[in-house]
Amino acid sequence: MSTGYIWHELYGWYDTGTGGQAPADPNAGLQPLTHHFAHPDTKRRIHELVAVSGMINALERLQPRKATEQELLRVHTSDHVERIKYESTLAKGGDTGDGVSPFGKGGFDIAALSAGGAITLVEAVVTGTVSNGYAIINPPGHHARSETGMGFCAFNNVAVAVKHAREVLGVEKAAVVDWDVHHGNGTQSIFWTDPSVLTISIHQDRCYPTDSGFVTERGEGDGEGFALNIPLPPGTGHEGYLYAFETIVIPALRDFKPDLIVVASGFDAGMHDPLARQMATTATFRLMTRSILALADELCGGRVAMMQEGGYSPQYVPFCGAAVIAELAGVEPLVDPYLPGQVGARGFDLEPHQKAEIDEIARLTQPVSHSA
Repeated sequence: MSTGYIWHELYGWYDTGTGGQAPADPNAGLQPLTHHFAHPDTKRRIHELVAVSGMINALERLQPRKATEQELLRVHTSDHVERIKYESTLAKGGDTGDGVSPFGKGGFDIAALSAGGAITLVEAVVTGTVSNGYAIINPPGHHARSETGMGFCAFNNVAVAVKHAREVLGVEKAAVVDWDVHHGNGTQSIFWTDPSVLTISIHQDRCYPTDSGFVTERGEGDGEGFALNIPLPPGTGHEGYLYAFETIVIPALRDFKPDLIVVASGFDAGMHDPLARQMATTATFRLMTRSILALADELCGGRVAMMQEGGYSPQYVPFCGAAVIAELAGVEPLVDPYLPGQVGARGFDLEPHQKAEIDEIARLTQPVSHSA
């Protein structure tokens, strides 16, 4: 078994400015921050922990390339691609589309390299160059819709890679499992009417965006039933995530029988994250990865490609990333120095109200059989 691994130094050069969830504005009392919430340091620190720990020696380094405009246009409108490209030439850069997701000069090239990194990993997994893999790419992508970026996302990396897998590599059915704490609204919208792609988003209920990610969102037309949302109550932790995974995610994947599983891997459900209120730990992410790998072995020859999404705790995100990568590679995980202080905290165990909500979601999302 070989595990592909992608990191490029330019991912750490994507400039998000000095604002927080809104640009710095002295008239509104918004002081500039040393780092924007989406500063690339969290991603860089994953790579550095993987490298310094020696784990990188068990991985197969893959060289990412920039996605071509044709590849971006499989997902995005020409207006969106051209706007990002133009604003990228400006001295102070631009914004992905929502007014609060800035990027600096040259941002287009780095965003295209992020989407291209996702393509590179999927190609390696589908062709058997590697068994599975992890791409630490930046900027993230799962909020980007066809016509606009948002939520720190410029281009939808996962969707670009899945479209490439379908249209170029001959993959018939792909499943996207998104465990970023925020709803994968962009990915869902792109595949809303597409029965060849199952999108599953497990996220904090109404965290971001606050108007999407509901159980009732199931797709439309030919794609009806191929979108699955699992909005977990705030405070859901380790046991709650694993219960939802085994109760809803794994049965849905087994019913769909994908040829490829792509994971949108955000670590902002971790209990130290400043942009959410969940209680997941490194063990949570490691065991969800283990479940995905076991199911992939059963259904699609072990083909799993994981793409970095969010995660905003510079101290904890690196350990979450290293835990997932260790599981993929079948090596001993690093000791999580924060875990002893989390076990036993309220929210770590499955709370009765969490179980009740997850059971109700499972009842409401019983899949129509997608088997051939």
